Amino acid sequence: MTDTIWLVGCGNMGGAMLRQWVGAGRDPASITVIDPGAPEVPRGVHVLAGPPEITPDTIVLAVKPQQLAAVAVMLGGARPKLLLSILAGVEIATLAERLPADAIIRAMPNLPVSIGQGVVALNGDADAATRAVAESLVAQLGLVEWISDESLFDAVTALSGCGPGYVFRFIDALAQAGAALGLPADQAARLALATVQGSAMLAERSDESPAVLADRVASPGGSTREGLNVLDRNGAINRLLLETLQAAEARNRQLAAAAR
Repeated sequence: MTDTIWLVGCGNMGGAMLRQWVGAGRDPASITVIDPGAPEVPRGVHVLAGPPEITPDTIVLAVKPQQLAAVAVMLGGARPKLLLSILAGVEIATLAERLPADAIIRAMPNLPVSIGQGVVALNGDADAATRAVAESLVAQLGLVEWISDESLFDAVTALSGCGPGYVFRFIDALAQAGAALGLPADQAARLALATVQGSAMLAERSDESPAVLADRVASPGGSTREGLNVLDRNGAINRLLLETLQAAEARNRQLAAAAR
């Protein structure tokens, strides 16, 4: 028998997860979306503005962190076997105070889960059976990593949760730089995207680290090395990305404090 699921919130991330579940063969009739916005969902999935009377096996919480208090009131006394939360910055202790459940697991997916190529970090103290249920909900979404220490979840969110935004910005900046050198803008955009896509695939399949691969591309005295010298000067690229992730991590902590 398929476990029953309430998906609370069906925005960009919740909707992406839902489509992957159904696409992977999960029975749509076992899923109820609770969202007053009446989102579009795959055929067979129930959509309600509020919770039904029968508590499901699993509640997946996919709303904005600042909506936690209102959602807790709406769900009332529902106590699922598993609460899986993707709320950025909201700690398990805070979730336990607002939404009782037999087990609570935090998840941090990123946007490429919409094509099954995402990253999902998990954290929570649960038995093997419950962990297996949580993994089954995210296995179709991409790489799944358990994070042993919840205090590291803000860092995970900054890296893989927010990371696609930074990669998209890099692709755009690479294309704009190519256009500034005289390439047609549309052609520069195609070249930049294909370059990043191919390089990522090569890095994934290689036994060598990205750092080693970068040095292999850069012949001494060659044009790649000259470009890398700009990125590496005084640790420029490392410093920039560290500051970027630190800013995102700090914001996660602010969200956690606001949700308490």
